[in-house]
Order: sequence, then structure tokens, then C-alpha cells
Amino acid sequence: MTGSLGLYRAGTSPLHRLPAGVKLIGLAVAGAGSVLVDTPAQAAAFVASALALYPVGRVPVRVLLDMVRPLLWVLVPLAVFQIVFIGWARTVALVGVILALVLLANVVTLTTRTTELIDVVVAACRPLRIVGVDPLRVGLVLNLAIRCVPLMADLAGEVRDAQRARGLELSTRAFVVPLLVGALHRADDLGDALAARGLDD
Repeated sequence: MTGSLGLYRAGTSPLHRLPAGVKLIGLAVAGAGSVLVDTPAQAAAFVASALALYPVGRVPVRVLLDMVRPLLWVLVPLAVFQIVFIGWARTVALVGVILALVLLANVVTLTTRTTELIDVVVAACRPLRIVGVDPLRVGLVLNLAIRCVPLMADLAGEVRDAQRARGLELSTRAFVVPLLVGALHRADDLGDALAARGLDD
């Protein structure tokens, strides 16, 4: 399948052949280790390491660019806002960590079937039944989260196009406010759909 952010692309690359559990553990380790990144140089190395996985997974440059482009509409306003409070060095480190983690998560979903990811999480949660955790519901939440990533990217693209049509390309508010409102509307629709299927608890 070709496509946008977070959608599986069939292939036979080394990353495709790697078990889903190993990839998820690697992603978790990267997420935990990201708290140690606190300089621009470390952030740059983190981002470069994440980018290096895309050729390994044989992900086309076009797909990578399609993923990064809508993400910039979130990261750039974030950087502008944060630089006032924490300075440029910490802002670069923060934005770099976010970008690297998104890149890593995306390459995992691009090279791993959603069903495989969910099966790993459900299996890992089975021992938690004794404390009231429902593994199937955890799997449902993960599935919804993965599905919502490309939906949010599409929404960001729609807001960006509307922003351009009104001549407000440089207005952060003209992008952020409609994006948040649209996201809340979609969340309400999703909640209604789940409630209709008896999953509202």
C-alpha cells in the first residue's frame, strides 16, 4: 500500500522482516532514551539516526517528505513559542526529539502491519488481566491511535489549504485554531461511533 503518514507499505526490506515486537521494544527504548537528549548536537544525531532507517526500510523519499511537510506546521509554531521561554538551544533539542520520535514511529508503522503491532501489544497486556486491564480494549485504543495519525495529517493539509486561500500563510492562529476545532469534531464523531457499538465506557 502506498500512502501517507502511518500507513503500511508492503516490502521485503530488513525492517519489514524484523519482528514487530522487536521494533516496538526499540521504539520504547528510543522514547525512554530521548529524555537524555538536551543539546542541539544530540538532537541532530537523534534525528539523523531516525532518518537513516528510511533507506533501510526502502521507504521512498517522497513518502518521507509527505510525512514531514504537515508535521512542520506543528513543529514550527511550537518552536517559535518555546524559544521565547527556554531559549534556542533547548528549543532545538525539544523539537529535534519530537521530530525523531515521530520519524521512528512512522518508519515502524510503514514497515509493520497494523495487525502485527496490535497482536504484540495485546499479547503483552494479557498478564495484566489480573488487575482489570482488558487486552482487547488496549488493542482497540492502539489501532485507533494509529488510524488517527493519517487523519490528523489530512486535516492539517486541509487547514493549510484554507489558510492559503485566505492569504493567512504566516498566521499561527489561523492554522492552530481550526486544526484544534477540527480535531475535536473528529474526536466527537469517533466517540459517537464507539458509543453506538457499545464501547463508550
